[in-house]
Amino acid sequence: MSRPVTLFTGQWADLPFTEVCKLASEWGYDGLEIACSGDHFEVDRALSEEDYVAGRLRLLADHGLKVWAISNHLVGQAVCDDPIDHRHQAILPSRIWGDGDAEGVRQRAAAEMADTARAAAKLGVDTVIGFTGSKTWKYVAMFPPVSSDDIDDGYADFAQRWNPILDVFDEVGVRFAHEVHPSEIAYDYWTTKRALEAVGNRPAFGLNWDPSHFVWQDLDPVGFILDFADRIYHVDCKDTRKRFDGRNGRLGSHLAWADPRRGWDFVSVGHGDVPWEDCFRALNSIGYAGPISVEWEDAGMDRLRGAAEAVKYVREHLFDKPTAAFDAAFSNQK
Repeated sequence: MSRPVTLFTGQWADLPFTEVCKLASEWGYDGLEIACSGDHFEVDRALSEEDYVAGRLRLLADHGLKVWAISNHLVGQAVCDDPIDHRHQAILPSRIWGDGDAEGVRQRAAAEMADTARAAAKLGVDTVIGFTGSKTWKYVAMFPPVSSDDIDDGYADFAQRWNPILDVFDEVGVRFAHEVHPSEIAYDYWTTKRALEAVGNRPAFGLNWDPSHFVWQDLDPVGFILDFADRIYHVDCKDTRKRFDGRNGRLGSHLAWADPRRGWDFVSVGHGDVPWEDCFRALNSIGYAGPISVEWEDAGMDRLRGAAEAVKYVREHLFDKPTAAFDAAFSNQK
């Protein structure tokens, strides 16, 4: 086996971790990208309870599963976000939300992300996937007009808040893979370059590549892999279907997922517009050997069917690059 196929557990946090392990094993996944949500992986317990991490590893082993990465998207979101409001209260642990004072929430979220690196190291994984939040996202519509100073301040704020967190990642030998995603400090090609530059291109800060967020923005997911080859630390597989027909808009019109009036929607892997073969070829070309993690987020398909179907699709379409022996033989034929 070359690259393992894992299931991201973020959309399964309503189920006990034992049940998710059982389902993933039955469907044929190699392991899990474990979210710090529900009872799946609790950072505070991982650091304070002597047998907690060993218990998680035993549960995985009992189901023939492994773990290569954990994710803490929800807490990471609160590190830089402005404003902090009721939406954050709905997604954060009560100990992070506290009294709801915005700066207090940001500081507690930052401390938790540093602890997430420590917990990941204790679990034996070297990658944490997550969001960063953003002080600049509220300006994305650009009206009333926003000055370049405001945008500069947003990236400076990101660097000021995340560099101390990344120092801890360096200390424990773990990398942070930021998911390039609308509402984050890096949400497209050029904001990704600027985010990397803001933290001095330090190796502790890399990228989680999820093509679904590129396709509906009309960005090239293949070119992104090639241009940021040294920063692709993790891969999430999620698909997007576009429906730009003159009425359905790119911004979604505040309509619910799967509403046919939306201009795009997330769909199960293989049902949308992501050019998966080209993407897998690009991952081969940059030498990516990490897990391929399925992220189920299709509001139009039952997840028990969708997740089982997705692992089969990935296995059928994921292929290794030619061996060194083949490359040598091919070169000799030229």
